[in-house]
Amino acid sequence: MNMPHSSTKRQQYYFDQIFHCEMCGSPVADHTILGQRLNQSQGLNPKKAAGISVSVMKCSNCNLIYSNPQPIPFNIQDHYGIPPEEYWNTQKFEWSADYFSEQIKKAKELIEFKPGMKALDCGAGLGKGMLSLQNAGFDTYGFEASIPFYERALSQMKISPDRLLLGKLEEVDYEKDSFDFINFGAVLEHFYHPSDCIKRAMSWLKPGGVLHIEVPSSNHFIAKLLNSYYKIRGTNYVTHLSPMHSPFHLYEFDIKSFTENAKLTKQYTIAYQHYMVGTIFHGPRFIQPLLKKYMELTDKGLQLVVWLRKN
Repeated sequence: MNMPHSSTKRQQYYFDQIFHCEMCGSPVADHTILGQRLNQSQGLNPKKAAGISVSVMKCSNCNLIYSNPQPIPFNIQDHYGIPPEEYWNTQKFEWSADYFSEQIKKAKELIEFKPGMKALDCGAGLGKGMLSLQNAGFDTYGFEASIPFYERALSQMKISPDRLLLGKLEEVDYEKDSFDFINFGAVLEHFYHPSDCIKRAMSWLKPGGVLHIEVPSSNHFIAKLLNSYYKIRGTNYVTHLSPMHSPFHLYEFDIKSFTENAKLTKQYTIAYQHYMVGTIFHGPRFIQPLLKKYMELTDKGLQLVVWLRKN
């Protein structure tokens, strides 16, 4: 089903129906409908919010959460063409040597780093990750789909245009088996076909190289709390995803999403995994340390981090 519709004055979408899980290939007919998601922030009383909604579903095999149908903008810049100054204060434009340092430390450990190894930053944003990789001894490249972010990376972070391409992952191209390390930091949840994007990145990665991925977890405890609240309020809304409003998340992943995808593609194994708690919702302060500790102990944090090693 491809039906054009204007969801707001600014954004225009067509809606693409999904028939199989994007990570494991299981049929949608076997999946669970969790509820509906509006094209704006729903707040605590979504009954008073008007707009377009899409169904939110969960794969019964690999626990991937996704919207069906998928709202796809006619112009990708409607999502990502917003100037970065509207997202962040000026401090976010400042680079420091410890930025991305923990991820780089883990990458070096997994690939047995030698100076000059090649790295690719997918969705490079302002270029701060590229600066950190360069500073750590990597021969670094990247690409960015957002025109304003790409321009700021060149003008403010002084990233060389020879190193940073403007374009989407589906459009850019690199030599096969050319990188030792590829970074998908908070980008895979924005791609409409995540398995295809992993395959494409794997083709650029050397055998034995690693792909670092940080994604929203489909097992996030706070999301379950908010979903229960919506249910008590007598609605079928859920808090998962944001396919038509910032930050434009299309998917939430479970570690099983990657183990099943690895079986399907036979391209990689999981070298390492962990969860990050992330931001606790604005509730009573006394309960927040308890929630944080519970999520740490049960792997129910906001973010899932996986490191995939190419076979």
